[in-house]
Amino acid sequence: MVFSMVMSCSPSLFLSRSRMVMQKTIRCSSSVSTASESIKFDLKTYWTTLITDINQKLDEAVPVKYPNQIYEAMRYSVLAKGTKRSPPIMCVAACELFGGNRLAAFPTACALEMVHAASLIHDDLPCMDDDTTRRGLPANHTVFGVDMAILAGDALFPLGFQHIVSHTPSDLVPEDRILRVITEIARAVGSTGMAAGQFLDLEGGPNAIDFVQEKKYGEMGECSAVCGALLAGASDEEIQHMRKYGRAVGVLYQVVDDILDAKKTEDTTEGKKKKGKSYVSVYGIEKAVKVAEDLGAQAKRELDGLEKYGDKVMPLYSFLDYAADRGFSIDDQV
Repeated sequence: MVFSMVMSCSPSLFLSRSRMVMQKTIRCSSSVSTASESIKFDLKTYWTTLITDINQKLDEAVPVKYPNQIYEAMRYSVLAKGTKRSPPIMCVAACELFGGNRLAAFPTACALEMVHAASLIHDDLPCMDDDTTRRGLPANHTVFGVDMAILAGDALFPLGFQHIVSHTPSDLVPEDRILRVITEIARAVGSTGMAAGQFLDLEGGPNAIDFVQEKKYGEMGECSAVCGALLAGASDEEIQHMRKYGRAVGVLYQVVDDILDAKKTEDTTEGKKKKGKSYVSVYGIEKAVKVAEDLGAQAKRELDGLEKYGDKVMPLYSFLDYAADRGFSIDDQV
């Protein structure tokens, strides 16, 4: 259920053919701007500035109180070093695209990170993906135990909803929009969303790969983009553009991560074979690269439909460029 980025990865690990095609398809043919204008947008500064704000707000949103051990386990994952805040940043960027104030988006952005962290805690459990590490650190259950990890994840989901209701400025966001945001997040994490993806990842055959990828990884990206648009009062047509864009980018990130991991394993003869289904494990690197190219082109088409917003679309175009080529690292900035 992850929608996150490994920014320390070198883009040279990605196949050069894919990188060139993706850059040409996503950036250079943009109807919103030329390649030079896309390059002028400083995604790294935009990202790191927002990370600082979001980290502070998350620290305030998840204080340590009784029962202390649950809150410590919650904070361990929510405030983990190296977390790139992809869902909240996409939410803020989508909100600002449609004229919203980022102050209106921050509570939902924090809630998305809480939900994201909860899904990762549960994903890593021995009964699920059975991962003992997360972002280079011990997974939550290896530090606090399986029982406490389950409780921390269970607590983070409703805390996110509570945070949206209690902290979204009423003078910036009408109540009906808040209800739509809560409904969107509930849909994304529920039995027809991320939970369904995890179920088929455990129980489904190789033919379930498209559904698994869309539900486990696309739902978080889709939800993040849609929530930002909802907060700003985007039209139904605009929300559909964000829905398709977010879903494509969410899956794209994971496909590229899988390709990078596979190339790294090939080059170093190291690495642990991941439990779970990926395009690389089912079809191989070559087809996974083609899937990544198609996803990038699909996401770009959705942004092209928002050309009337001009430069305001650039953060989302740049987000897409980064998903394809991992062109910079911000680990030393956060």
